[in-house]
Amino acid sequence: MQQEKPASKIKQVACPSCKILSDFTPKNPYRPFCSERCKLMDLGEWASESYKIPEKPASIDVDDLN
Repeated sequence: MQQEKPASKIKQVACPSCKILSDFTPKNPYRPFCSERCKLMDLGEWASESYKIPEKPASIDVDDLN
């Protein structure tokens, strides 16, 4: 008798928008989001500049101030 292979675990991640667990597989076209709605909501936040990537303040050379 052959032994059955254990079913591979499907990786799940929390949706960045609503925090619901969703499958992180090619079958989920919206990954890491759970749905098209959450993906579009996140895109809208970036487009409206609600999300920003912090930038390091420019270093000021004291000699340049004179």
